[in-house]
Amino acid sequence: MKYKKIKIIISLICLFSLKQVYSECIFYNQAQQYEKKLIKNFTKINQINIKKKIMNSKLFLIQIDKIKKSSPLLYLKNKAIYTSISHWLKTNANINELSKFGINLFQMKGIDNYGNVKITGYYTPIIQARKIKTGNFKYPIYSMPNRIDKNHTLPKRKDIYNGILDKKYILAYSNSLINNFIMEIQGSAFIDYGHNKKLTFFSYAGKNGWPYKAIGEILINRGEINKKNMSMQAIKFWCQRHSEREIKDIFEKNESFVFFKETNQKEVYGASSIPLISKASIAVDQSIIKSGSVILLKMPLLDKNGIFTNQYEMILVVALDVGGAIKDQHIDIYQGIGKQASILAGFYNHYGYAWILNNQ
Repeated sequence: MKYKKIKIIISLICLFSLKQVYSECIFYNQAQQYEKKLIKNFTKINQINIKKKIMNSKLFLIQIDKIKKSSPLLYLKNKAIYTSISHWLKTNANINELSKFGINLFQMKGIDNYGNVKITGYYTPIIQARKIKTGNFKYPIYSMPNRIDKNHTLPKRKDIYNGILDKKYILAYSNSLINNFIMEIQGSAFIDYGHNKKLTFFSYAGKNGWPYKAIGEILINRGEINKKNMSMQAIKFWCQRHSEREIKDIFEKNESFVFFKETNQKEVYGASSIPLISKASIAVDQSIIKSGSVILLKMPLLDKNGIFTNQYEMILVVALDVGGAIKDQHIDIYQGIGKQASILAGFYNHYGYAWILNNQ
């Protein structure tokens, strides 16, 4: 009897030890994987010789507060770096003294391995729509269709345009196919049902799984828009000069299609389920930049016509969102809601420099 008890105790000790070793291995492997990603995509540097001040300190601190309130777990994971940066900002915010606050710099290698990171902008549009198809309000905005199983493929954009989906998936009808397409690119929108009703937020619900193809790139390759002039405004202008059939034909080249869900949210939420603050949050490729990461961004300054002024400003942003077109060394900065934000977002298709800040 005593022998059996001893045997059971030894077994439990072994089981606990194995579990602890297994847990430590998982943590070690995850840390190792992240370290490999840092080595592959970033270069650790000691200091950057920049005298400019951070231009969006207040907005950045508001964004951190939003994270703390909306996602305590994400805040806890990054609390050390958030605290260090907040202390640094409130003390002197000298970029060349980050190391004194225990903050390390990992520069993104950029698309050319020389640090040039692609920077674009996105925003939250306000879309005119109605619950019932009427007059010009004839372009469906869809909710996520049910899948039969994981391997079941949802229809391509062309088939969806041709009405293959059941009408039960239609959330509303807008008065502009172009605005629907822009809404997909931005990943969300506020819907204006008219009659002085409060705006309703449609958030991202999923996509059909077909590959994303940039319409701007197609128009450049066709010689329809000059590469240096490419912007959302340029695409809109192209659409104004072409028929609906021609617009559909070009849109259908992008087989990817985005679905939405109607919410009661009063703020704009990103993929991390945290309210986004304009000019303080970004969409990234989360396979190389973890959600919640803080980025020091050397941002190109544009004039009122969207032309690069050969000057930069330094801002702090947090990775809280994703996007179908945001891959690898590419940062998409959130510009806000409505028309003015759309103009700013549409202008950005430039290059800057970016550093991840952490305590490693």
